[in-house]
Amino acid sequence: MSITPVPSLEALHALSPLQQPAYADQSEIAEVISRLRKLPPLVFAGECDDLRAKMGSVAAGEAFLLQGGDCAETFDGVTAANIQGKLRTLLSMAVVLTYAAQVPIVKVGRLAGQYAKPRSSASEVRNGVALPAYRGDAVNGSDFTSEARQPDPRRLLGVYNASSATLNLTRAFVTGGFAHLRSVHSWNADFVKNSAAGVQYQNLANEIDRALAFMVACGIDDDVFRTVDFYSSHEALLLEYEHALTRIDSRTGLPYDTSGHFLWIGERTRQLNGAHVELMRHVRNPLGVKLGPTTTADTALELADRLDPDHETGRITFITRMGAGRIRDVLPDVVAKVTASGRRVAWVCDPMHGNTFEARNGYKTRAFSDVIEELNGFFDVHEELGTWPGGVHVELTGDDVTECVGGSDDLVEADLANRYETLCDPRLNRNQSLELAFLVAERLTTGRIKRANPVQTYVPVSF
Repeated sequence: MSITPVPSLEALHALSPLQQPAYADQSEIAEVISRLRKLPPLVFAGECDDLRAKMGSVAAGEAFLLQGGDCAETFDGVTAANIQGKLRTLLSMAVVLTYAAQVPIVKVGRLAGQYAKPRSSASEVRNGVALPAYRGDAVNGSDFTSEARQPDPRRLLGVYNASSATLNLTRAFVTGGFAHLRSVHSWNADFVKNSAAGVQYQNLANEIDRALAFMVACGIDDDVFRTVDFYSSHEALLLEYEHALTRIDSRTGLPYDTSGHFLWIGERTRQLNGAHVELMRHVRNPLGVKLGPTTTADTALELADRLDPDHETGRITFITRMGAGRIRDVLPDVVAKVTASGRRVAWVCDPMHGNTFEARNGYKTRAFSDVIEELNGFFDVHEELGTWPGGVHVELTGDDVTECVGGSDDLVEADLANRYETLCDPRLNRNQSLELAFLVAERLTTGRIKRANPVQTYVPVSF
């Protein structure tokens, strides 16, 4: 295993990292880093190992990844209702996908750490006034004032505390009965009657109820349906935070970034010799890399070699975000050449980030039809190449927001003002998220018809 000592923060900054805040008081950020280094890990190395093994199953075509959550979490959003809502939506989607694909669904939240966002511009201009861009609650405030927009290193401690609270409640939910399969009806009971996707979900839940009753009657322990494995993830963007939470595992002596189970490197910070790749190649977490429409197969292979020189299954996930109009042109060559190289990576589709536009009324939005078109392109490419479409990565919320147009409710641009709550990018609401899950399930089902189920092959026994 090719592991060398984790580079110092000074060495990383010597690589001129992109998308980093400019802190005015270096002594203050040094004090914050020192405090973070003394705090307990947010996740455990063994949990990261378990997820890496599960991602190995995704890469092998034996599981499917569902990764979703907020574009950018906020400190004010750390409430029991918000956390429960996102978890409920993800669990509902996972049930739909499990029933369709009949393979395990690896459930990863875009939560408990997603408090920073890269920005296309360092400043924001309103009415002729220019201020630093809002970079997420980890860096500065969203209010358009000079005071709020100044990077504040103490916010990193807020990220740690908010992430800890989120993980604590999430663990309680997924192990304390909320995630029990017998609860599939209650997760969405409040909106089933008024939602086409909700009605479809209710019908599926009725089928699951009958299947569970049959299995329990056959003697299968009901406790196996009580809990689920659920993992956290975020973009490893802020070097001070990620470096301070990188710890040496007492079992193995190897470094893990204990800020989250799964970390990804964004499209804007994945320079081969850049600071983010340099830090992440030293930690043992399973890693994702975002690949946009300018990606070439050579770039993908170079990144894989840099981050995973030992070709470890489950280590690398390529998250493609190419846009509905580009995915069918760009993705085939990348997948074909990476596969031909002998590398086994997990291929995941992010159908959100390549499909953002500004509506006529000034709101940043996405069209649900574009999201589905990119997903269909992703599945088409993999089915043509005979490779496994390993997962989806979506920005969503458990609330009935109006941030993306389209879907079965046929939201239009005029509806965006009704409940537009995101501080960064638009998210799918609960109804759109469930609708997306059913559409993905349909693709997995038609694809499964053409391939043997790698997890369970049902063969009737005759005597």
